[in-house]
Amino acid sequence: MKYLILGAGPAGLTFANKLKEKGEKNFLVLEKENEVGGLCRSTDVDGAPFDIGGGHFLDVRRPKVNEFLFQFMPEKEWNLYDRDSRIEVNGNEISHPIEANIWQMKLEDQVEYLKSIAVAGCNTGIDMPKRFTDWIYWKLGNKIAEDYMIPYNQKMFNKELDQLGTYWLEKLPNVSFEETLLSCLTKKAYGKQPGHAQFYYPKKYGYGELWLRMAKNIENNIKYNKDIKSIDFNTKTVTTNDNKKFKADIIITTIPWLEFINIEGMPEEIKGSIKELKYSSIQTKYYPNNIDTKAHWIYYPDPNLPYHRVLVRHNFCDNSKGYWTETNSERIGMEEEDSYSYLNKYAYPLNTINKPKIMKELLEWCETKKVYGLGRWGEHQHYNSDVTVERAMQLAERMTN
Repeated sequence: MKYLILGAGPAGLTFANKLKEKGEKNFLVLEKENEVGGLCRSTDVDGAPFDIGGGHFLDVRRPKVNEFLFQFMPEKEWNLYDRDSRIEVNGNEISHPIEANIWQMKLEDQVEYLKSIAVAGCNTGIDMPKRFTDWIYWKLGNKIAEDYMIPYNQKMFNKELDQLGTYWLEKLPNVSFEETLLSCLTKKAYGKQPGHAQFYYPKKYGYGELWLRMAKNIENNIKYNKDIKSIDFNTKTVTTNDNKKFKADIIITTIPWLEFINIEGMPEEIKGSIKELKYSSIQTKYYPNNIDTKAHWIYYPDPNLPYHRVLVRHNFCDNSKGYWTETNSERIGMEEEDSYSYLNKYAYPLNTINKPKIMKELLEWCETKKVYGLGRWGEHQHYNSDVTVERAMQLAERMTN
């Protein structure tokens, strides 16, 4: 075929549907599972949706993305929310991000946090460091670092935070010391809003419903239960778990590069660098009892709790109860209650210090062979679903033009 698309998550489905929109019929999507959606899949648990990949919501900040997606699931089928996310730290439950909402803490805690931020490296003229852990102290001061950012990120990613660089930190809300101080004086948040400040969530379904509908639109161009095992760049051929071979003029891969057991025709240096890519695995788990909060999700840095985040299902999913947790796979043994859970092997690409160089060389070389990495795993970037859709739309435009 002309286009072969590996993976039917948001990236693969968007690219395929844009091809169809452009009048292209000669394409095929190969999906490992028996259902589309990737990390954005949903299932039914206790009579209501459960998103197996954790908290996935549709941000409002990319109108062209939403306009495209509403073709498959109209806007009238979504609820629109103003984000209410919180942090539980030192006995305080405050809004996120922490540096914009210290004013919600006990007065004595406010004083301690402000003193710490005032002498942080970014406020005393010290150059920004290159390692993530050093950056936390430099940007936020010792107290936020030790009470929240260090333990939370250790729980979410893993304990080896020194592997992470600082090039990705534009994802984090940027709040200056002046804005933090002003917020404490006026009892109002200042600074840049975090992602999903407003978001959509389906009224009657889980987030996975959107991708099921996108798959329905191209149902004759998808093959399921096709686990990609190898890729040959010389012939632009992939081989699946059932030993079937698929050849194309152009290959779009949205699957983790580490899933290729065998790679032919790639320089050994680039092939070897793929093994240096890191990721974290996350378990999502359902609990039936309601939490007395209006928050949509809550962050928990406390190392004595196994999970790092709780999604309060009954506050964003109509006619549901309970909540679900997100727990790094290394901490799963700490949870005791028996309830529905799902382990996502590939949850978050880790932003290791050498990753930009690895991915730049890998993707640039692959493009010379008409193979394109796309999305969270094809590009090994921590993209939210709206960003993934945007990038897939842009690549499809580029390809068809």
